[in-house]
Amino acid sequence: MYIYWTGIEMKDEEIKLRIIRKLHIRGCWGTHHTSESNLQKGFPSHLRGKILDLAEELRKEGLLVKHPTHHEAQWNLNWDKKLEIEKMLGIG
Repeated sequence: MYIYWTGIEMKDEEIKLRIIRKLHIRGCWGTHHTSESNLQKGFPSHLRGKILDLAEELRKEGLLVKHPTHHEAQWNLNWDKKLEIEKMLGIG
């Protein structure tokens, strides 16, 4: 599926990579995490629901970990997939 974002056509896979990159830059590994509302920030408002859907897909793929809390869910990168994630980002 293609989504238009600031005049650029993006595939779901490209958006997933941006989510992973955002968490990597923030250092969200292990005990460091970010809330769902912060996960959506930086994306256009019309994509906010889609961001959570794609994050859930990444969780099912084993790349993200979701921690439910009493307020809102917290997200971080799966430490066990560190090498795979860094390879996706072109780091390792």
